[in-house]
Amino acid sequence: METFIPYIPERQDKPRSKRLTMVMDKGLSIRQAEDFTEIGALYTDFLKLGFGTSVLTPNCIEKIEIYRKADIIPYFGGTMFEVFAVRNMFDEYVDYALRSGLSMVEVSDGSWEMDRKLKLGYIEKLATRFTVISEVGSKKKDVVYTPAQWVSMMKEELQAGSVKVIAEARESGTIGIYNDDGSVNDELIARISEEVGTDNVIWEAPEKSQQAWFIKHFGADVNLGNIAPAEIIPLETLRCGLRGDTFFQFLPPEIIR
Repeated sequence: METFIPYIPERQDKPRSKRLTMVMDKGLSIRQAEDFTEIGALYTDFLKLGFGTSVLTPNCIEKIEIYRKADIIPYFGGTMFEVFAVRNMFDEYVDYALRSGLSMVEVSDGSWEMDRKLKLGYIEKLATRFTVISEVGSKKKDVVYTPAQWVSMMKEELQAGSVKVIAEARESGTIGIYNDDGSVNDELIARISEEVGTDNVIWEAPEKSQQAWFIKHFGADVNLGNIAPAEIIPLETLRCGLRGDTFFQFLPPEIIR
């Protein structure tokens, strides 16, 4: 990124501890993955192979290697873990992840509501062999957790070995930490940020309005996920104040006057 323009928030070099960006690949081809890394590798930390797409996408292992060579950490989405777990195939999942060349895995229970002790046990086991991130929140609209439950589950999973917890929103951005219309659940997010800490959370924010909201409330270094590949540069402009939604966010008062 060019640095000749003042008042643009600086980004840490990789590996970063904050300002993490997770992009979702829902079935890109080899050529599309190469094109993405050409423009997006600098700004992308994690690459989620969404839900069960890794099983159906041709040449997926080759694509994973493209991401790794671009200094992006690829991993299977949590639903892929649940597909194996619900079938009592934990060892097979570990083998699949290792054969695919992954160093990170995601544990979730958004589709299959597993027992809490079982989920925490899976996190503990996987943390001995992989970097683990876990997702909190259901993909079902009729499953609603209180803010206290969100906080409790996130803290438990961090304690069990997750390096970050993901706040569920689905790729639609209309569930979990958001309302049906995509607007932010302010009370819930405030509670999580205060008691879990924003550095420990990756907020799923597929929509521009959601991304802008988090940047305005928590700054350029907020961790964001479920970003579409084509939106990685637009998101970075929001983080840098190079787009109308955050145009004045990082300017000093004497310039704004």
